[in-house]
Order: sequence, then structure tokens, then C-alpha cells
Amino acid sequence: MNIIIVFPKIEQAKSVRSILIKSGYSVDAVCCTGAQALRAANDLDSGMIICTCRLPDMVYQELYEYLAPRYEMLLIGSGNQVEECTQAQITTLCTPLKVHELLEAVAGIASRYAAKRKQRRKQPKSRSAEENRAIAQAKLLLMEREHLEEAQAHRYLQKRSMENGTGLGETARMILSLLQNHEK
Repeated sequence: MNIIIVFPKIEQAKSVRSILIKSGYSVDAVCCTGAQALRAANDLDSGMIICTCRLPDMVYQELYEYLAPRYEMLLIGSGNQVEECTQAQITTLCTPLKVHELLEAVAGIASRYAAKRKQRRKQPKSRSAEENRAIAQAKLLLMEREHLEEAQAHRYLQKRSMENGTGLGETARMILSLLQNHEK
């Protein structure tokens, strides 16, 4: 999981990074402003942001709005500051920060993050209309030329897709290209 730490004072950010690294986590970026965090987040796919309530150029809500739902947030601040956080998706910790509380919060977020990724992988990927057309055309061509039934043509595409390590749509486009070039 990618971790970005954002604190106005670099010493605080480095201190949190040191704790996480000693505990086996990898920290991808340490930043002092929200803009720096956004640039770092754009270079990464998703992960966790650990930040304070107020940054020099924005507040945590703005940062969260820019990055949600790709990033989980761990908000660290005084009791009054974190009480103002009404978003259930944001994990909060009060200062003074205790190391075991920080590590428990990070572990909890990492666990939720892993569960979400696993859930996303289980969901079937939707195909574009172009991919669906290519698959349908490839099946029709296979049915005409190879005298296959629709289910057999589909299994043929699936098998070639798995053998080549490509998606069904890409495999269908390759087969269309090969069969149409063979006509010429």
C-alpha cells in the first residue's frame, strides 16, 4: 500500500515516517503541503494519506475530496480538531500521538484497503461497447469459417485469451485482424 505523510513541519512528518519504516511499512512520500501531497498521489495509484487537520495551503477536507475514494485518510490532530471531522470514512487520532495507536490505526486502514482491493478484483470488469462488438464479430467469423457453434466460438476466444495473457476484447481484435488479413 502506498503511504503519503503530510505535515506542515517536515520534522513531524519524518518522525511519523521513521516509526512506520521501523514497523515494516514503506512510505512513498513525505510532504509539507497539500499540493505536494496531490502531486505525489497522482504519481501513485491509491493508498493512504496521513495528515494533520490544517496544512499551509488547504485543510484536510479539501485534500480528502481531491483523493477519495482512491485514498484512505488518517487524520491526526488535537481533540477539538478531530472532533470536527464528521466523515465516517476518515480515521482520526488525537495528539499527543502514541506509537502503538498510530501503528494500530495504520494496520486497520491497511486491512480495510486490502479487503477493498480484493473485492474490486472479484467484480467482473466491464467491457466497452467497442470490445463487445469485436468479440461478437470474432465469434461470427469463427462460426462462419470454422463451422463452430456460438458457445464453441466463445470458448475458443477464452482459451486463446488465457494462453496469450490478454483480455477477451484484445484477443478478439487480434483474431479479427488475422482472419481479415488472411482473406486478402
